[in-house]
Amino acid sequence: MSSPVTPMTPVTPPPRRQRRRSFAGPVVLIILGIVFLLGNLHMLAWKSLGTWFAHYWPALLIVWGVIKLIEYQQAQREGSNPPGIGAGGIFLVVVIVVCGLIATQASRFNWSGLRDQINIDDEDFNNLFGESFNFDDHIDQDFPVGASLKVLDDHGAVSIHAGNDDSNKITVSVRKRIGADNQSDANKYNEETKPTLTTIGGLVTLDAKTGAAGDHPVIIDLDISLPRKAAVNIISRRGDVTVAVRGNNVDISTQHSDVSVEDITGNVRLNLEKGSGKVEQVTGDVHIEGRLNEISVTDVKGSAQLDGEFSESVKLARVAKTVTFKSSRTDMEFSKIDGELNLDSDDLRATQITGPLRLTTRSKNITLDAVSGDVRLQDQNGAVEVNLRSLGNVQIENRNGDIQLGVPDKPGFRIDARTRDGEIRSDFPELKVNNGEREGTASGSVGNPTVHLVINNEHGGIEIRKAPTNGGPKEGIPGGITGGVPGPKQGKPGKSLPQPKEKVEPTEN
Repeated sequence: MSSPVTPMTPVTPPPRRQRRRSFAGPVVLIILGIVFLLGNLHMLAWKSLGTWFAHYWPALLIVWGVIKLIEYQQAQREGSNPPGIGAGGIFLVVVIVVCGLIATQASRFNWSGLRDQINIDDEDFNNLFGESFNFDDHIDQDFPVGASLKVLDDHGAVSIHAGNDDSNKITVSVRKRIGADNQSDANKYNEETKPTLTTIGGLVTLDAKTGAAGDHPVIIDLDISLPRKAAVNIISRRGDVTVAVRGNNVDISTQHSDVSVEDITGNVRLNLEKGSGKVEQVTGDVHIEGRLNEISVTDVKGSAQLDGEFSESVKLARVAKTVTFKSSRTDMEFSKIDGELNLDSDDLRATQITGPLRLTTRSKNITLDAVSGDVRLQDQNGAVEVNLRSLGNVQIENRNGDIQLGVPDKPGFRIDARTRDGEIRSDFPELKVNNGEREGTASGSVGNPTVHLVINNEHGGIEIRKAPTNGGPKEGIPGGITGGVPGPKQGKPGKSLPQPKEKVEPTEN
């Protein structure tokens, strides 16, 4: 007989350890919520908040890590499972890291340089995270006899006009725009940016104090009235400058500004960076340098010198003495201009120029009418047309473009012309023209030769024609122009002129 089976005692599983919920995420969110709340209440400036976050965002990860460490230690003491990170926690950490890295790189970027390059004003940003507040001020004091004025305005328009010479007073109207979060901050920045007038010897300095407010945008416009005979020197970074009716020299240095100078009895000097300029009615010399968009110089009784890069257009008109122009593409000099010269990235057109004229350029179509005196011209990748009003020695060299030369038929001249891969045509039967398969030549004399004309061309034709009596373009000549840019001429039957080689056009003049 078998013994009875003793039933097994059921094994009770150990009690399940509960996992505590983490409070690291809520703490970080509370911190961020408090910071944004203070920003909305204008108790903290948004710009300051952005700067703090860019530098101290790793502190949020440190807070997160400390909280997780505390939770782990507490769970060990209680014998419970420590809380995990979870998908939400991982997402929050990733967001903080990504946003923090972006903010750090953004804080190190030269935003002021980018703003200057694309010409964006601080006023464009004032209303994003703040308001714009306006203030007016007035300065009135004696101006020493024979003194000159120096104006320092880092950001704002400057306008100078003649006052009453008998009063010997300088009057300054100040218009100020300040970006701030509230009126209290704006009042503080206003007090920190009060323009000052100081006199040392024969120099009076007007300082707008725009930089005294630090990174806060402050724009100060100055409207200045002072005796006409005082010389003026203006230094500005951003803001238009206007100077009118001065009886002494004017010197202006600006960036990203439109400058206007008019009715000056003296010399004018401009140093402009990424701006435009207009100079009119000057009795002395004009000197302009820098990197400009547009420049216009008219009615100058002295000389004009332009040295720099001009990305859009240049206009010169009625300059009584020597004109000198230098850029990366064009080097030009002549004695004076009674008419007008217009220069852009593709064309150079001028009328009533007095030589000796020296012009070296490339990738431009050139049209010169009513030219007097000697001419020396070099071009490539463009058509050339020169109409002489009075004869002088002429030397023209071109490549990949036609040449048209208008010559008065009364005075005498001797000519030597040669072209490769083109042909020569002439209005003067006295000249011996020979157009071969690969080369064309023309030589000979007209009348009693007193000057020598030399023309050399490659990959283009040459046309020698009788200049109109008014010095303008002659109409009705095959292959000529009627005031426009010369077009390609047709070669002999069965022969076509080679096309200019493909090129990349530079953007500077």
